[in-house]
Amino acid sequence: MTQQTQKIVPNLWFNGNAEEAIDFYVSVFPDSKIHSVQRYPSSTEEGLAEFQKDLAGKVLTIEFSLAGYEFVAINAGPEFAPTPALSFFVNFDPSRMENPREQLDAMWEKLIDGGTALMPLQEYPFSKHYGWVQDKYGFSWQLMLTNPDGEPRPMIVPCLMFGGANNGRGQEAVDLYT
Repeated sequence: MTQQTQKIVPNLWFNGNAEEAIDFYVSVFPDSKIHSVQRYPSSTEEGLAEFQKDLAGKVLTIEFSLAGYEFVAINAGPEFAPTPALSFFVNFDPSRMENPREQLDAMWEKLIDGGTALMPLQEYPFSKHYGWVQDKYGFSWQLMLTNPDGEPRPMIVPCLMFGGANNGRGQEAVDLYT
């Protein structure tokens, strides 16, 4: 299998706590690092909008990678909150890693601390070991022990769910996005 180029870079919106959250994620995921940090201007004289004055000099964005997958954190206000409609599959592949179940369990323990289990960590028809957690920052992660006989998968895969008024519109979205 050839390495595919990442085509989507998720931008995660945080309510003033992006720096704390990204430090946490980088400590939880293997092969992770912060690439760059941009800050808000220090004052309105330096280009800061009046409504942003509480953010003067604080982190604006953080470009980072988790398990080699690129993300951007946006440090702003309470205007937008994470929802499980956007989650991230985290695949633990026995054919590509040592002790995948133990690694999954260790990551689960870190992500569930201060968070909520959306689906408990247990066996399901589609995986011998799977759990869906919404972490203390509101983002959701679906940790799955994959079938080693299946196709290799990237460690992190974004998952977009369509429900409510958009239920059944997934194919329409795929057609638009591609």
